[in-house]
Amino acid sequence: METNLALVLLLSPFVGFLFNIFFGKKVSRNVSGAIGTLTVVVSFLLSICFFAQLNQNGKAFEISLFDWIQVSNFKLDFGILLDQLSLLWLLFVTGIGSLIHLYSISYMHDDENMHKFFAYLNLFVFFMITLVVGSNLLIMFIGWEGVGLCSYLLIGFWYKNQPYNDAAKKAFIMNRIGDLGFLLGIFILGHWFSTLDFVELRAAVSHLKLDTVDYVWLSVAALCLFIGACGKSAQLPLYTWLPDAMAGPTPVSALIHAATMVTAGIFMITRMNFLFDITPEVQNIIAIVGALTALVAASIGLLQNDIKKVLAYSTVSQLGLMFLALGLGAYTVAVFHVITHAFFKACLFLGSGSVIHGLHGEQDMRKMGGLRKAMPITFWTMMISTLAIAGIFPFAGFWSKDEILMVAFEHNKVLWVVASIASIMTAFYMFRLMYLTFFKEFRGTEEQKHHLHESPSLITIPLVILAILAVIGGAINLPGSMWLNHFLEPVLAAKHEAHHLGTQEFVLMGIALAGAIVGIIWANAKYIKGGFVPKQDADITGFSKTIYNKYYVDEFYTFIIVKPINSLANFFRTTLEPALGKVVYGFGTLANGLGTQGKKLHNGNIGLYLFAFVIGVCAIITYLFITTKTVQ
Repeated sequence: METNLALVLLLSPFVGFLFNIFFGKKVSRNVSGAIGTLTVVVSFLLSICFFAQLNQNGKAFEISLFDWIQVSNFKLDFGILLDQLSLLWLLFVTGIGSLIHLYSISYMHDDENMHKFFAYLNLFVFFMITLVVGSNLLIMFIGWEGVGLCSYLLIGFWYKNQPYNDAAKKAFIMNRIGDLGFLLGIFILGHWFSTLDFVELRAAVSHLKLDTVDYVWLSVAALCLFIGACGKSAQLPLYTWLPDAMAGPTPVSALIHAATMVTAGIFMITRMNFLFDITPEVQNIIAIVGALTALVAASIGLLQNDIKKVLAYSTVSQLGLMFLALGLGAYTVAVFHVITHAFFKACLFLGSGSVIHGLHGEQDMRKMGGLRKAMPITFWTMMISTLAIAGIFPFAGFWSKDEILMVAFEHNKVLWVVASIASIMTAFYMFRLMYLTFFKEFRGTEEQKHHLHESPSLITIPLVILAILAVIGGAINLPGSMWLNHFLEPVLAAKHEAHHLGTQEFVLMGIALAGAIVGIIWANAKYIKGGFVPKQDADITGFSKTIYNKYYVDEFYTFIIVKPINSLANFFRTTLEPALGKVVYGFGTLANGLGTQGKKLHNGNIGLYLFAFVIGVCAIITYLFITTKTVQ
């Protein structure tokens, strides 16, 4: 029974994908959207059932479906693992995924390829579920590659727009770079332990007596896995694909940023916590990269004018904070922030989609303003989520972000300062987004102003649900109760000590809250009281121009990687290939010439044939006579 239910949980979105691919065009758009949504809801309801049962008896579900690979002493089953970690992930992947599907019914209703959009969304959720529930690294890798494929399909969904196609290819290629590292890590672990099963790997690592060789190879494996996580979860230096992923429809942005793809790297490192705990040097690298990513992305977000780009860089920054927690061994804290971030970031992205929908595709905040009265539900839900991401008490983000800052303070004061600065910047640019979008006078066209209205209920209902979760989501791990810490204890080999509120904790919470308030006041002074409107691109100068252009990282990559590869390809195409072609064609020309001359001998002249025959016989007799004499 459990096996059947687990298979339904896994395959239900895939059934939705098949339906929409083969029959979606034959049914109405509402039916296509409803079927796509219902299949994800089924997975969500089954996730709740498994979660409730696990929470009651505390025993994980380990389901082996069939023997998959057996080579020499390497054996691997194709199985499903539903434990505390995977079920937590399933709840917000399928739960928020269901809300995004519901939202998409209205948002994508006028698109001629709506059935294809829902097919891709369903496939995206299916591969994410596969990634989460797989019992070994190889099944995880199938889901890992699957979400990469679906991100390519969805980012470039409006394929008639060439920049959107370029963004899709960029996401796909940059993820392949990280995936090479992930594969190398899998190969090393498979060779070293003759298994990739998570339960067996954990047992093997726990009984391992490390010598120098073991430690070096395990550190290399952990580093390779982290490189894979950098690509999928957009960390330095493989982060530039994620802001460009805004090219896709807004529900895609919400799904990628809040519930699925970018959380995969954090899930993988948390799942492999037993490996990273014995490689502290790699953990230090993770913490440093996470902190730097949080700071760099937050600084870029300060001056972006595309509403979705601001949210994209905020995602990169928040992911950096999660990796900081992972690098410090605080896996539960990272998971806590993943969950709360899923709530408020999904709400913010869907809210931005509501704004874009109301303005008929406009994304530039310089052409917005004054939308608060026309779109009150969108405004208030986005305001609640903005307060949450800024870390204002008592919203969900306050509790999870403060946990990260507390852990950083205990382990490394420098990283705590970096993370705190990034958090202050977050409060500034998020309220900058709110002020430019919803306050002051409307700066768009008269036609846009005339048609301003609140979005339909299928768009606003998911916003309200997510806003409520952004308020109460922090309750899963409040200081004192720490439900999440206790729930994840069976999965995490090294448990992070729960914070109990003492003098130091209250002081740190006060500093973090004060920093968020400073960021808000700073934004208010500049954009409300000061009435500042961002300059046009051509008018931005100085260091602001460097930040606005994202530190020219893309241009740097183009200069050191893209252009040399293009030049090399051009050299092969224009110089080497023609030269090699002449050599190849030269052999052909020679053979053709010899054939032409040989053809002249076959002219049907019997006398010539008899002459050739006599000459041949004489040659053979002469050869035999000479060789016989030589032998004698």
